[in-house]
Amino acid sequence: MQSSPNTPAQPAAVAYGFHCAIGDKDFAAAVARVTEALKTEGFGILTEIDVQATMKAKLGIEGRPYRILGACNPPLAHRALEAEPDIGLLLPCNVVVREMADDSLVVGFMDPVAVLQMTSNPEVAKVAHEVHERLQRVKALLTAPATTGN
Repeated sequence: MQSSPNTPAQPAAVAYGFHCAIGDKDFAAAVARVTEALKTEGFGILTEIDVQATMKAKLGIEGRPYRILGACNPPLAHRALEAEPDIGLLLPCNVVVREMADDSLVVGFMDPVAVLQMTSNPEVAKVAHEVHERLQRVKALLTAPATTGN
């Protein structure tokens, strides 16, 4: 599907994540805003991968800004690890900030419910649902209309 010149391209839906378009124009500021929004739900950033810089350095490929944030909520991660020690293979929750072809910015969230259903452990499922709810609140925060202070 092609977007019109005045309409931002929408990211494709995937079974393992959910997305939102954000109105930010400055990529670095958008990454900082996403990081701050994640903090409101108890997530810190364990890893940050600059995919654009890596592809340039390793392959000589010029790409659009693309950052992978490895987000972790320590109490929830601890619960999941206690329930199933090898669940660390599926952690942390990745959040992607990327630039689309029309220069708009998109935030993608790994869907922990989809990813963690690879296990049948009911405690892991409970944690996955709680993480999902928190990430949905982060998404809502990022897409909420900006308020102006008077």
